[in-house]
Amino acid sequence: MTADGHAEDESDDGDRVRAHVFVSGRVQGVYYRATTRDTARERGVDGWVRNLEDGRVEAVFEGPERAVTGMLEWCHEGSPAADVSGVEVEWESPRGLSGFEIRY
Repeated sequence: MTADGHAEDESDDGDRVRAHVFVSGRVQGVYYRATTRDTARERGVDGWVRNLEDGRVEAVFEGPERAVTGMLEWCHEGSPAADVSGVEVEWESPRGLSGFEIRY
């Protein structure tokens, strides 16, 4: 673990990338956001996650390519109580986010 709380094994592997993600299915009311935040922090990924009014979860992951790709794979499963039916990803230019938060 680095001084800023990032996992050393994934925090400096590859170029920094940004993925904007929309997750559908039973993903609200099942601790999806909290588990996403905790998992992202463990993997050294910056960004945010929030619920959308249409029942989906929206998230932005920014960090080393391997760590962000790992988060995208994780999104297909999510929290233990989630039932994910789809994950849409839009690749964007990194914006220098720091830390990971739940947005409301």
